[in-house]
Amino acid sequence: MELMKKSTTLKTKIVKKTPKKKREFGIGEFLVAIGLTAFAIIILYPLLWMVISSMKSYDEIFNDVWGLPSTWLVGNYVEAWSKGISNYFLNSVYVTGITIFAVLLFGSMAAFVLARYRSKWIDLALLFIIGGMMMNPQVALIPLFNILSTLDLINTRWALILTYVAYRLPLSVLLLRAYFLSIPKELDESATIDGCSEWGIYTRIYLPIALPILVTTVVLTSFFAWNEFLFATIFIDSDVLKTIPSGLMNFRDALRTDWGVLLAGMVIATIPMIILLIAVQKYLVRGLSEGSVKG
Repeated sequence: MELMKKSTTLKTKIVKKTPKKKREFGIGEFLVAIGLTAFAIIILYPLLWMVISSMKSYDEIFNDVWGLPSTWLVGNYVEAWSKGISNYFLNSVYVTGITIFAVLLFGSMAAFVLARYRSKWIDLALLFIIGGMMMNPQVALIPLFNILSTLDLINTRWALILTYVAYRLPLSVLLLRAYFLSIPKELDESATIDGCSEWGIYTRIYLPIALPILVTTVVLTSFFAWNEFLFATIFIDSDVLKTIPSGLMNFRDALRTDWGVLLAGMVIATIPMIILLIAVQKYLVRGLSEGSVKG
């Protein structure tokens, strides 16, 4: 017993005396840190300049480009909201929200079927989906305009919603399918033995487990729908129905030289996506990394 106590005491002293090794910061890591810092400055500085300039007067924007405003004109945001940005903002929320819902619903159901079953039709469907990813928006612009005109959807929000859903579904289906393939088959078998239906397996097992990739799909879809400019400009003529990207063009023309108010409108348009990215960034990285394991 005494021998065991002595050996324990000796081990404790050895552990205490053993110095902790300091982690060496290699030259490669140093260069990577410098590169990331420079990249962060390149990305963040224009945003910071836009926020600061949005609270300046017209004279200060042009005469003191890099300086801080002498008086912080928070009223620029109120004026921008009242002069039309509120309408564009709400239209973007409406279009983006319905697009996200449709992409998640149809994309997750299609990915569930493609991940669970194997046949030649499944392979053909995958090829068709991959082909959809290769379709360039500019190439399909005229055919899409003709189709939407035939359906009498031009100058309606549905012209944008249906187009956005069609363009985001291929990537979303492939991402969701890759994640669904990583779910153990034993869960399916156990649920089937317990009498769970296909719909039950989809809603109670696959969707809860696939939360990270679902959040990733929401982020990618929302960024596309919120910032898309080409279709929003061509398919919508009415100023009442315009979304933020196309509406800001008219906003600029209407305000003419009131750049402080215009920049305030741009800041308002940017805030939702920044908040969304910050809120779900951990799910975004996790979903993309785990969803790329199988495919």
